[in-house]
Amino acid sequence: MARSVLSVILGMVVGMTVNMALITLNSSVLYPMPEGTTFEDTEAFQAYLDTLPAPAFLVVMAAHLGQALVGGWVAARLSAKAPIRQALIVGALSMAGGIQMLLTVSGPTWMWAEVPLYLVLAYLAGRSVGARNAGEIAG
Repeated sequence: MARSVLSVILGMVVGMTVNMALITLNSSVLYPMPEGTTFEDTEAFQAYLDTLPAPAFLVVMAAHLGQALVGGWVAARLSAKAPIRQALIVGALSMAGGIQMLLTVSGPTWMWAEVPLYLVLAYLAGRSVGARNAGEIAG
């Protein structure tokens, strides 16, 4: 049980690190925020978002989904059993955060297409680990 909880926690930490690395790349290098704008200042942040082109939101989507994929893979890899379940827990937690973000700030409506993909990518991450583990057992 403790290993399962730890695998999810570490999966979330690694996934969030991937997410924040891509968000930081986007907001600092590719599409820099105006001087003085922060994520915490919702009005200024929303004004910044309103100026972004579609490719900037594709990077955001990659960051969000990268959290589910990479975090799910880490959780699955570290779990003692049920790698798909562990990956899906990370995917569901990531999806909850993504929905909360979509409800907090206004972005393009098409960003909502990412919501089911959190679970799809987490499932694929868990399945890849499960298939690998099955191959180790068989081999």
